[in-house]
Amino acid sequence: MKIQILTSKNSWFFKNQDKTPIKYKKYLKKNLITSHEKIKKNNITLIISYFKIIPEKFLTYSNFNLVIHEANLPRGRGFSPLFWQLLNGKKNIVFTLFECSKELDEGKFYLKKKFFFKPTLLHNEIKKKQLEYAFDMVDLFIKKYSKNKNIKSYHQKGKPTYYSKIKNSFSEININKSIKSQINKIRTRDNNDFPAFFYYKKRKYIMKLF
Repeated sequence: MKIQILTSKNSWFFKNQDKTPIKYKKYLKKNLITSHEKIKKNNITLIISYFKIIPEKFLTYSNFNLVIHEANLPRGRGFSPLFWQLLNGKKNIVFTLFECSKELDEGKFYLKKKFFFKPTLLHNEIKKKQLEYAFDMVDLFIKKYSKNKNIKSYHQKGKPTYYSKIKNSFSEININKSIKSQINKIRTRDNNDFPAFFYYKKRKYIMKLF
């Protein structure tokens, strides 16, 4: 079975390939590409953290163009669904594996599965778990596909909701509130790209967690 993984060069996944669980490193040997123009005819193109719109022409090259979204679609379409849910205190997160389409997160889905995130995980630990669970979904799909070439897909049902981008300014911590009340915001901030911070007496203080 031919598999390609499409991702963007500036994505967390591309920069942290070494953090892929050992049992799933086999997929990284199957043509990791960073442009949709490099997609070749194959069974599966797995799309992880790719930040460009893929023209329909390139979606015809694969039998399946798989995307994993960390929300119970159609609820939670859009940006950073996992982190928005963790910010709201959720621990059990539904992952949806669906077919890429020209519209944002609207394709038919193949699988849904719920995964647990400990409420003490920090940003990098969350991302590693996210990656591990995503490949769990892919592995499950491949096992089903290898047994049944006509794997079922399902229309998303219900009223869609959308998450917006999390801006860097969101990382500001309110010094007049307790740490405990803001712990989900603090622990989900990225030490490098958008660390938690606060202002005190006209000075900016950066918080880094380890």
